[in-house]
Amino acid sequence: MFSLLIFIIILSIMILVHEFGHFIVARKLGITVEKFSLGFGPKIAGYKGGDTEYALCLIPLGGYVKLAGENIAELRGEKREFLSRAPIDRALVIVAGSALNYALAFFCFWMVNVIGYPHETTRIGAVKEGYPAHKAGILAGDTITSVDAKPVKYFKELQEIIYNKKTAQVELEIVRNNEKIRITVDLRQDEIKNILGITQKVRRLGVVPSGEVVVVRHTILKGCALAGKTLWDLTLLTIAALTRMFTGAISFKENVTGLVGMYFVTSGAVSVGFSEVIKLIAVLSANLAIFNLLPFPILDGGHLFFLGLERLRGRRLNQKVEEKIHQAAFGIIVSVAVFVFLNDFVKFGLWQKVVATFGR
Repeated sequence: MFSLLIFIIILSIMILVHEFGHFIVARKLGITVEKFSLGFGPKIAGYKGGDTEYALCLIPLGGYVKLAGENIAELRGEKREFLSRAPIDRALVIVAGSALNYALAFFCFWMVNVIGYPHETTRIGAVKEGYPAHKAGILAGDTITSVDAKPVKYFKELQEIIYNKKTAQVELEIVRNNEKIRITVDLRQDEIKNILGITQKVRRLGVVPSGEVVVVRHTILKGCALAGKTLWDLTLLTIAALTRMFTGAISFKENVTGLVGMYFVTSGAVSVGFSEVIKLIAVLSANLAIFNLLPFPILDGGHLFFLGLERLRGRRLNQKVEEKIHQAAFGIIVSVAVFVFLNDFVKFGLWQKVVATFGR
């Protein structure tokens, strides 16, 4: 139940930030915001402030901002109306939601760096039989302190260095029973598939971390620099993954997840601790920003695409044509959402539990 509450809070934060981006930029540009809603369905709370109605609705799976004059049918040609404004103004309002999600992701990554995040140390928990570490005499309980005279503290750092070694030989310094020992190891080369499904050759040592962790904290400035790098790397990875998914290079079925999957990921983050939850918010918020900017109708990126067409043509697309495109796109989105939901049910073992419960 606690994990469910955290999941709802995370989802609400991302949605609130996204819609607030649209809201605040529209207000700054003098466009009237008629309604700001968090959630869908029956209204459980709300109030009217100025021209805007603020509402909290029962189903916390979305939200929206209703702008004056955002539909042709209700347009009066007033400056306060969305469709009466220049394309650049409308583009700023549209992109603001994703921009604020991106800013939230940066802030959360920065916060994780400053408050501290657990990193596994280089203390060895197990050595794989037949691998180079086993042949070189490395033992469980040893701590690797340097690679080719370069100090290492964390297992991820060690793994990256070994993976990317150009030569097959490496010199390790290990600490065993408070004694420093230097060992030369001939690395093994294996082929693995990375997160993008691309086969690559990597060097392997054959050690497993002990699970010992230390909390690593950084200064405010160093935290900013690391947050920027992490967000940039995540952006490139997400774009590459989406590109390969849409081209069929990696499986859509195996690499997408919906609300059910997000709940399970949230449960795992809660079990690790506060910093992992903040990191999860960063990742999800960045992914939401990128996904929303895809040039697909009904998404923010789709609206930007139509604005670009309007700018090129010098006039809007025919209203009936645009409505049919959006209706078709909505049908596709709903179909994909249903598929992802059912796929999550199978992927996370819920379908088997349902069958086992009701199939008796």
